Amino acid sequence: MPVLPWSAIDTVLLDMDGTLLDLHYDNRFWLEHLPQRYAELHGVSRAMAELELRPLFEQHAGTLNWYCLDFWSRELRLPIRELKLEIADLIALKPDADTFLAAIRKAGKRVVMITNAHRDSLSLKLERVELEPYFERLISSHDYGYPKESPQFWDALQADIGFEPARSLFIDDTLAILRSARRFGVGYLLAVRQPDSRAELRDTQEFAAVENYRDLLTGL
Repeated sequence: MPVLPWSAIDTVLLDMDGTLLDLHYDNRFWLEHLPQRYAELHGVSRAMAELELRPLFEQHAGTLNWYCLDFWSRELRLPIRELKLEIADLIALKPDADTFLAAIRKAGKRVVMITNAHRDSLSLKLERVELEPYFERLISSHDYGYPKESPQFWDALQADIGFEPARSLFIDDTLAILRSARRFGVGYLLAVRQPDSRAELRDTQEFAAVENYRDLLTGL
């Protein structure tokens, strides 16, 4: 984990799921809870539910639909937000993420959340984890109509908040999104080594990765 040149960083852009919040909740919902409830509510076997869901997930991965609860509610004929509430006790902050957020705010950095999460999903998380006070803005990609994977998202973000990409740090757990930010010119990029606390450490390829949020505070 390299020491960040904090004097060269004015803006900190942060993802939510898998970056500040443990991705275990989302993985558990989409990979286990939703297929089980789909099977129960549509009267099919669990195996059949997974066969029907898998091609839909693959088709929409990386698009705005993938993150849209309204889309999945229509597509699957299920009350997705209500189903997400059924396991909401699994929503949890990653260790020392709040310490990091408090420190960078105190240091005078501009702190903005940029998430692909749907507004309904964002509000559900914020009801259980107090994140809002740390941020100047909480931006959902649905506000702009483009996911963070898209160059149009970054153009819209620039027009909205007027940040300096070269003097910005962005942390995200999705490599395709980090590459999109790099193409836009974001100067400092970090991946997340373990988005899901119950899963193995990930290979973050060309990106340095966060393992402990306290380590990022060196030199702040």
